[in-house]
Amino acid sequence: MNAGDPSAMRHGLEPLAGGVRCALTIRAQPGARRSGFAGFWNGFVKVAVSAPPEDGRANDALREEVARIAGVRASAVVLVSGATSREKRFEIDAPEATVRARIEALPTPDDKGANPA
Repeated sequence: MNAGDPSAMRHGLEPLAGGVRCALTIRAQPGARRSGFAGFWNGFVKVAVSAPPEDGRANDALREEVARIAGVRASAVVLVSGATSREKRFEIDAPEATVRARIEALPTPDDKGANPA
């Protein structure tokens, strides 16, 4: 899959270095009741963390959650943009295909408690 392929950015995931590494753009939800995968938002993976968005605590927690979702060590995940934004881009030292498979295998959060808009 190459970067020109429309499916290359599915779930905010983009291959880097020929697919050996990847970049993942997420939608952050700091200050949540629970940390973890929170579904999808406008095609991006939504990640919730209980840490507040103060002194980089939410970014650190997000890095750990992204690592858990990707199945890698936290040291293999680097925040490269969006430090003060809800949209954040992380680079992951893992093959794009592996991370994509893990994202696609994530269970969809239960919608029963969802508040209709």
